[in-house]
Amino acid sequence: MEHNTPLIATIAVGLGLAFVLGVLAQRFRLPPIVGYLVAGIMVGPFTPGFVADQKLAIELAEIGVILLMFGVGLHFSLKDLLAVRAIAVPGAIGQIGVATLLGMGLAWTMGWGMGAGFVFGLALSVASTVVLLRALQERRQIETEKGRIAVGWLIVEDLVMVITLVLIPPLAAFLGGKAPAEMASPGLAASLGVGPIWGTLLITAVKVGLFVASMLVFGRKLIPWMLHYVAHTGSRELFRLAVLAIALGVAFGSAKLFGVSFALGAFFAGMVLAESPLSHQAAKETLPLRDAFAVLFFVSVGMLLDPRVFANHPFAVIATFMIITLGKSVAAYLIVRAFGHSKSVAMTISASLAQIGEFSFILIMLAVKLAIVPQAASDFVVAGAILSILVNPLMFLAIDRFATQRTTNETAGSTSPSPEPPAEEEQEEPTHLAGHAVLVGHGRVGSRIRATLAERGIPHLVVEEEDSTLAMLKAQGVEAFRGPCGEPATLARLNLGQARYLITAIPDAFEAGHLVEAAKAANPAIFVVARAHSTDAVDYLRKVGADAVLMGEEELAKGMAAALP
Repeated sequence: MEHNTPLIATIAVGLGLAFVLGVLAQRFRLPPIVGYLVAGIMVGPFTPGFVADQKLAIELAEIGVILLMFGVGLHFSLKDLLAVRAIAVPGAIGQIGVATLLGMGLAWTMGWGMGAGFVFGLALSVASTVVLLRALQERRQIETEKGRIAVGWLIVEDLVMVITLVLIPPLAAFLGGKAPAEMASPGLAASLGVGPIWGTLLITAVKVGLFVASMLVFGRKLIPWMLHYVAHTGSRELFRLAVLAIALGVAFGSAKLFGVSFALGAFFAGMVLAESPLSHQAAKETLPLRDAFAVLFFVSVGMLLDPRVFANHPFAVIATFMIITLGKSVAAYLIVRAFGHSKSVAMTISASLAQIGEFSFILIMLAVKLAIVPQAASDFVVAGAILSILVNPLMFLAIDRFATQRTTNETAGSTSPSPEPPAEEEQEEPTHLAGHAVLVGHGRVGSRIRATLAERGIPHLVVEEEDSTLAMLKAQGVEAFRGPCGEPATLARLNLGQARYLITAIPDAFEAGHLVEAAKAANPAIFVVARAHSTDAVDYLRKVGADAVLMGEEELAKGMAAALP
């Protein structure tokens, strides 16, 4: 019996091939994203063999964008958003302007019209939500100053693109294309006493304003109340379903009712839910689906690429790639530095924005449909997007190495003058402790361990990600460093080579495992005590070098059994 199941085939083949190629990429010390993109090329319409449903793949990838932005909103309050508006708004608009001008210059060299160049440049100006957030999350930087600026910058770019996508159709004829038939209805604009373009802009602003107001007034009360109600039922299944329904429902409703993007709607849904104490649990419940659909996003990007574009138009592809990675990066770096931020912050922001993605594809495809740009413009944007996504992890790696080298120079007692006042997160000097304990995590478990270390008089330091906990520890005179602990710059400050103990009190076994491996490589004699939540995690941590691994349930069972009379 033959089954015609394009949805299942797209998911099964896309994820299966992405997994295999992702593992191969990891094996050759390349980012797994490389494997995901190659998987997309292999199942795309331009290569022989199985061809996945491109439209379905793009819609599945959109779910990943929704869940990703919902998760970011859960960790991003309105206060954080307003705190970075002074740099995010002018920074995003300035960087969009520079990228647009560069794109127009490239279009001019290829003989395109002014309107085509303008839209082509806009498509190169906006960063990919998935790529940017994935990079920040991997480095645990979402809640840092760098992360807040980057996310605020991204939100401004999204708003600009929402307005752009609304305005392009009525402006199509002016830009050298053809206006769609449905635009021939100027009645509403005329009734408002304005032209069709200003009328469209006014309507868009009103819709976005109504959406934001409704989320802040009604959603702020309704969404947390709904989640609390479900939590009190005691059903984890219903709680997980409620979280997904809120994320997807608000994103879909905001797009249909108010005309904003799915990503922006999901972000605000998460942001209003962030005020609930259940926000951390909500983020945890969406994590597996978010990661799976994020992979499908990269597969869908790979499917758009016609590999022949590299041979047919090498100059245009390279120039597009340079605008995305170099032009945008330099512009973002100079803007951030002009606002008085440190080199570290500027480098992170510039690397975060040195790629393009989903909005770029939507905009350029609309422009092709309206005959504003030639079909080749779509090929250049997709090729530039894939190349920039491949290079983006390497840019972050270079930043990590720069931070490590800087720390090494400081450790060696470098007296070279600094041209800038270091930011707060750059003022952490390497520890001078030796024979000490390195405690990773200061939550319910870690805080009790630190108290014991203090009672025994064992010198120690703490690695922690939460700003409030860091401030509390430093106020108490405890030497504390900002995580994540796996970053090379952080590891270099801990003096693991002369440490006596490493205690990982964090629940993430994989993150702890990477730290254990790094510690044992630097100091084979260090005694490692790790925390685990399952027998598999126990085996894994022991395999990577932990000397003692304690599982909470097992220790609890022993204590309860010992308490029996």
